[in-house]
Amino acid sequence: MTALFMSRRLIGYIAVLICSAAELGLASYLASVFLPNIHSDFVIFALIIPCLTILIFLIILQWSQPRIEAFWLFIFTALWLAMGAWSQDLIGGIDCSLFTNMDRTTTKHGTMSSAAYCREMKVIEAFSWMNFVMLAIFLIILLSLTSRSQTLGRPNAWLEPISELPWFNQMPGYYDYYYPNGAAGNQMPYPQGMQMYPQQGVQGGYVVQQMPGSSIVIQPGSNGGPPMINQIPGVVA
Repeated sequence: MTALFMSRRLIGYIAVLICSAAELGLASYLASVFLPNIHSDFVIFALIIPCLTILIFLIILQWSQPRIEAFWLFIFTALWLAMGAWSQDLIGGIDCSLFTNMDRTTTKHGTMSSAAYCREMKVIEAFSWMNFVMLAIFLIILLSLTSRSQTLGRPNAWLEPISELPWFNQMPGYYDYYYPNGAAGNQMPYPQGMQMYPQQGVQGGYVVQQMPGSSIVIQPGSNGGPPMINQIPGVVA
């Protein structure tokens, strides 16, 4: 698991969930004063989008693959774009400060302040555009990281768990790490298929048997631990 990518992904998705929850609260209030006969199309759409966003994002936070996540990110980017454009079309060109206490908007039970309605619609518009921008950025980052992981030796990166994606300054990891001689204490892990032999005359050293057509990448160990040795198909510049 690449902790850096997963932590930034979690922070970003929490921001999306917060914006969606705020927009859902405002849409619920508008539904209570307008439905079923006033502004019904917009209000129902404003209720469905955040509900669906919260549901799907809570699911993919538990488990996901890059191909699954890319699909949902694309869908929600388009939906929040539509939400932002629709709300802007309804209220975007209106200056809420121009309304007075005498200006009223019709509701199912009577009327409400036009200024209050205008400000609530402006907030819905703002949250919609925020979600659209964040989701579009997340989609671009996901496509970049997955394509980069494939280039660096993970041809099935789209099918692997999302937690295996590395951040931009990290190398892709491997599932098949194991320790020589069955010891997991202070031995160096290496992928299966790479053979390591004790080096004569050098205490604690190893000779790595490089596979044909592959490159060996040595990364520093974390917290002063032993280095990680990865064997990646192809040539690494």
